[in-house]
Amino acid sequence: MVWQYHNPVRISFACGAFQQLNRAINDRRFGLVTYPDPYFRDLTESLTKNAGAPSVLIDDVGANPDFQELAQQCEKIGEAGQPDLWIALGGGSVIDSAKVFAASGGEFSNIRTFLETGRGAEKLSQVPIIAVPTTAGTGSEVTCWATLWERRSGRKYSLARAALYPEQAIIDPELMRGKSSELTISTGLDALSHALESLWNVNANPISTNYAVSAAREVLETLPLLVADLTNIELRTRMARAALFAGLAFSNTRTAIAHSLSYPITLRHNVPHGIACSFSLPMIIESVKGTGGLCEASLRSIFDGDLDGAASRLKEVLAELGISTDPTSHGLSSEEWGEIVATAMDGERGKNFIGDKTTFMAVAADYGAAAS
Repeated sequence: MVWQYHNPVRISFACGAFQQLNRAINDRRFGLVTYPDPYFRDLTESLTKNAGAPSVLIDDVGANPDFQELAQQCEKIGEAGQPDLWIALGGGSVIDSAKVFAASGGEFSNIRTFLETGRGAEKLSQVPIIAVPTTAGTGSEVTCWATLWERRSGRKYSLARAALYPEQAIIDPELMRGKSSELTISTGLDALSHALESLWNVNANPISTNYAVSAAREVLETLPLLVADLTNIELRTRMARAALFAGLAFSNTRTAIAHSLSYPITLRHNVPHGIACSFSLPMIIESVKGTGGLCEASLRSIFDGDLDGAASRLKEVLAELGISTDPTSHGLSSEEWGEIVATAMDGERGKNFIGDKTTFMAVAADYGAAAS
């Protein structure tokens, strides 16, 4: 087996690590990307006291960054001028938006042309990013791509460039304490999906696999406990570490079939990303039994040697978290589910899947039978 692993992000992980941000900025002219909520306004005020005011502030980021809002935000950057550094303070949508801004040069048309035609790379800028995630799930703080959506055309895009690896990831579990159960579940299941998706993947390697197994075992054990005790900093720390390890796993493999299934579900039915890409995981586990190799060995390690019972055990964990594996529970008819399944392996992420298409479709049809 020939393989390689690479991740250049410098990682700082500790409760209170947010206080290191001023040193990491190191007197550079910085732009700040964050959410409009009062909690993030307080964090912005704290940062401003220590590091000065940002040269440009983008504080209206919403879920699933869309072409239209990104274009408006890039106009603001064009007027203020591109900073020397971008600070992304928030969840996956914030970090992905910061990556777009770092590459846009203040002109979203540069990004759009590159995504739609593959041309114009020479017009994209390369501004460093410091990512400070405030949820445990996305992994975007250690990857070199950003997910963008264009709701008008019903399409999802991935902006992928080596220059988009953040310069540094500052992970402070204290910033995650007190998040709602809904957000904790969705982001935690996103991390679980990243871990498992890196296993049934043509790009899997021994290092990514070790990260993935550790992450998946930790999420399965910790997430139900955390949902029952949302302010527990020890559990928040374990989940933050698990999400980071999942990020380090799929930073080298990308995602696979569960994510390919999830994109139209999020676009059409507004199902949160972490739910849309995780409810199908037991189904996929059933479909990869018999593939052997790293995938099966890793799944056995995660589920205590019981590969035959793995799907059932995962269903139980999802049910405990209030997540159904029935596609109809997420707004899908049997016809729509069948259409999504039929095309999933043809998508960019679906092509990373190591499973057999016939087996996968047969198992998926059983899961969708309840919609009939």
